Amino acid sequence: MPMEPLASSLRPKSLTDFVGQEHLVGDGKPLAVAIEKKHIFSFILWGPPGVGKTTLARIYAKAINADYHELSAVSSGKDDIRRIVDTGGDLFGPRVLFLDEIHRFNKAQQDYLLPFVESGRLILIGATTENPSFEVIPALLSRMRVFILNELTEKDITTIIKRTGYTIEKESVDMLIAIGGGDARQILGLISTTHELYGTLTVESITNALQSRHLRYDKKGEEHYNTISAFIKSMRASQIDAALYYLGRMVASGEDPKFIARRLVIFASEDIGMADPQALIIANEVFRAVETIGYPECGINLAHGVTYLSLAKKDRRAYDAYLAALHDAKSLGNLPIPLKLRNAETKLMKDNGYGNGYEMYGDKNFLPEEIKGRKYYKK
Repeated sequence: MPMEPLASSLRPKSLTDFVGQEHLVGDGKPLAVAIEKKHIFSFILWGPPGVGKTTLARIYAKAINADYHELSAVSSGKDDIRRIVDTGGDLFGPRVLFLDEIHRFNKAQQDYLLPFVESGRLILIGATTENPSFEVIPALLSRMRVFILNELTEKDITTIIKRTGYTIEKESVDMLIAIGGGDARQILGLISTTHELYGTLTVESITNALQSRHLRYDKKGEEHYNTISAFIKSMRASQIDAALYYLGRMVASGEDPKFIARRLVIFASEDIGMADPQALIIANEVFRAVETIGYPECGINLAHGVTYLSLAKKDRRAYDAYLAALHDAKSLGNLPIPLKLRNAETKLMKDNGYGNGYEMYGDKNFLPEEIKGRKYYKK
């Protein structure tokens, strides 16, 4: 039989052994109280990778004696949910579904979950690395509580590393902490790989193990930002082939399609602006299509949007004008609004000059006196 992964073998079975997230699982904290009192409710665990979302879901489900199921939104759909709803439950305890990467479910799939959650037939625990305010439909979000998990601290990671039982020098521990970025699962995977390959856990062996591992597209790492930067700059330069290539890299690496679509919406106003106002409409429609359809077909919608935006004329004047106006607003504070532009709601206000001298179309000076004549938008 294959050996159980280190991260799995060390996974805590109760809050007593759980490391980190004291604001949620410490004495008297919300999740600790819910688990202690066996409170049954649906919730979302929002936080970076490797900080305990799956572990907390399992601990909670065990505490309430649940009929527990796990799915990944990347590889599952309505049929999988239907099978869970139609089996188990009640006789075996509350029916709990842990849905990893819930943000990868499109709107239609999330809509399908709603009646089961609303009726209580399904206790839903969603896990996500993305802001649920943007990624979970309002109707579903309103029926779930959101718990925010933080990156594990150096102290947390050190505690977890000690539990492996391996002899690791402090210099190597410091290296693992720096590489892991608060992701315990990644660190434990690297420890396991290094030990299997070299039998020791030194700075040299860890470095060698890192070099032998397949490079991956990390959604929080340097490659992520390099790729999206190249993608935007290619569209800005109207280099359509390059833009489509970087789009393909992101899609192939599993980048959230809504993240890409949001960048298109921003780009349509920031870089195209008044040169082609239709671009914003198209970008918004691409976002809606992506939200509704999901992978793999929404890649076609993204390609459509990228092609249009790449070929469109570019004009950053509206964006530049906004930045200049925003700078003045922040640096100069609340300059007095000219009396003629103020709303005269009472007789006293009228007597004090509010609204006097206002001409709907003829007046050319609506700015505060201190910046009278300032030009933000360059015609």
